[in-house]
Amino acid sequence: MSSRKNTPSPGLSSSQRVRYFVVYARKERKFYMLIAASLILCGFLYPYPQVAMWVGFMFAGYSAVANDSIQTIGTFIASNSERKWYWLWLYIGLIFVAAILTSWFLYSGDVSFQRLASKGLTEAPTNFGYLQIAAPVILLILTRLKIPVSTTFMLLTSFSGSLATVEGMFSKSAGGYFVAFFSALLIWFLLARPIERLQKGKAHGAWLVGQWLTSGFLWYLWIAQDAANIAVYLPRQLGVWELTFFITFIFLGLGILFYLKGDKIQGIVNEKSNVQDVRAATLIDLVYALVLFWFTQVNTIPMSTTWVFIGLLAGREIGMKTSGFRRGRVKLKKTFNLIFKDILYVSIGLVVSIILAVSVNRTIQQELWAKIQDWFS
Repeated sequence: MSSRKNTPSPGLSSSQRVRYFVVYARKERKFYMLIAASLILCGFLYPYPQVAMWVGFMFAGYSAVANDSIQTIGTFIASNSERKWYWLWLYIGLIFVAAILTSWFLYSGDVSFQRLASKGLTEAPTNFGYLQIAAPVILLILTRLKIPVSTTFMLLTSFSGSLATVEGMFSKSAGGYFVAFFSALLIWFLLARPIERLQKGKAHGAWLVGQWLTSGFLWYLWIAQDAANIAVYLPRQLGVWELTFFITFIFLGLGILFYLKGDKIQGIVNEKSNVQDVRAATLIDLVYALVLFWFTQVNTIPMSTTWVFIGLLAGREIGMKTSGFRRGRVKLKKTFNLIFKDILYVSIGLVVSIILAVSVNRTIQQELWAKIQDWFS
């Protein structure tokens, strides 16, 4: 499946482009009406913290999982497209339940694996700004447009205690991109021919087992990294009933996501080379999981797992093309176009996130203004 299907061709005339966007607006009108209603609801409820925190959680819960599905379970969905969606949902959903319960028991009611504490967010917000509650709704719009946004930047930066924390998140995320990029480039460049031979013919049943295991491990690592993006709205220690609602809501949201087969953002994965093959999907998830695991051992500062995944896919695509994975002349133009598009999209998400953080967070406003003054003094 290609994402080009849902975008206008560069060769269209002005009238054809207008017609395309009219058709698109009609097709998506229910979604944008829901978004408009959600933004209005945020406006009414954000002054009431006890209600706003759960509204923010629900919007953040679904939007974060929907956007990040491309990196953690995107290859799982693509390589298991012929299997019943509810079996995939139950597998991934039960891993989510186990991971959250593990964090809850180990860290005295904290479901973020102490990622929030590492950012200085040891206390739950006592009041909310409109944009803090509306940020997940904006994330839903970007997800619908198939823009792979870093939910860490989009959702956490507006709560960040200082500019230094945001800079630490950015540095770790950028480092993750380059480590994943060069790791994948090296692996697929050096091992392209063995991998090509490995993927010939029908896959052995052991590959399916391996793919489910690596996907499960990768999903667990994502939860350990990004559960903080969802839990930031809530008390740092959840009671039994709060925990039950937390788990049930996300579990059901995952069911909707699998029923929709990843929804529109799944196209980011599907447009890459050969990801539907269970063997290719297993190798992608394994490399990604190892990179994420290494970064979880570095420190507890949250990072953008989206950036890591985009770097991994970019390195893999270039490695495959330059190694002669495909017969004939090496053509990199299309590959570089895909990579540039992915980088552009995550950069858009970063800019939007920074704008939200600066708009909402007075501490960051003051620190940023002081830095600007230092630069020009």
